[in-house]
Amino acid sequence: MRNRLISGIVALILVAAVGACAPASGARTSAEATPENPLVLTLANNLGDDHVTSQALDSFAEDVERRSGGRIVVKIYGNGQLGDEPDVLGQLHEGIVDMTRVSAPGLATYDPGYHTFGLPYIFNSEREFYEVMDSPEMADHFRSTADKGFLGLTYYSSGARSFYTRGTPVRKPEDLRGLKTRVQDMRSQTDFVGALGAAPVVMAFGDTYTSLQTGLIDGAESNETVLTESAHGEVSKVFSMTEHTWIPDILVIGTETWDRLDAADEKLLTEAARASTERQKVAWAESIEQSIVDAKEMGVRFVDDVDTEAFRKATRPVVGRYAEEYPEVAQLLSVIESGRN
Repeated sequence: MRNRLISGIVALILVAAVGACAPASGARTSAEATPENPLVLTLANNLGDDHVTSQALDSFAEDVERRSGGRIVVKIYGNGQLGDEPDVLGQLHEGIVDMTRVSAPGLATYDPGYHTFGLPYIFNSEREFYEVMDSPEMADHFRSTADKGFLGLTYYSSGARSFYTRGTPVRKPEDLRGLKTRVQDMRSQTDFVGALGAAPVVMAFGDTYTSLQTGLIDGAESNETVLTESAHGEVSKVFSMTEHTWIPDILVIGTETWDRLDAADEKLLTEAARASTERQKVAWAESIEQSIVDAKEMGVRFVDDVDTEAFRKATRPVVGRYAEEYPEVAQLLSVIESGRN
């Protein structure tokens, strides 16, 4: 409670700093913006500056300024300067920040349909993931939440998430039985990991390395970059390619901010956002490839003879329960199905 209070106070101070750093005058709408008096949009991002997705956001900001001839400027506050994802989403809804990047299930607080992206085996492959996420149906879905305070401009890949452990190969659901497994603070994750027989442990990502090192937990789940960029490959020596979830990041803009753009500038921001996604796809693939090479040099063993169908079967009831509980999940599952070619 004390730590949460301190975090809240720090976030408030930083939010005040956003206002203090903002221009004394500036265009309120894109229609009245000029290079001398631009519309300045704030974008909060809690990833590090060197992260592939942070670099995609940088390219988005540069592209917006170039395409608009300097009339629209995107000011990025990175490295979690304005707080964690739930904090910043609250700020977005209050109109304190204009845009943010968030892991898709984090939006479920405002639209339960976004629980869908945290559910297992919604996508069958990377090809299918991109096929669906690039579909007109998904673009329409991103625009459908204007009445809930935000719209999606684009998505970024964060890869397939798989289980990695201190030393236990995970080829079938039974191999997870009883293993204390770190999960993100998402109900969908605790539900499906529990359905596989593991003991889900919700903890901050920053505590995962030490918990693996000391044996407080037996494993975790993420993409391959965690082995090298966060050095988890030093304390986890088996990465099993279960590829159970493909959780995208979403670049969202507040409805209030969107309404300050004219039609031409709505198109401009959307096209710049989509262009940044295409660049991020290439950079992401390169980062995964390099992470695997580096992790193997650290002594990590990759297990690819996984019984994916057994995992899919074991977790299918979880997907069904969410679809029954949330009509929005059933609707998004239908969008995903219609987006498959």
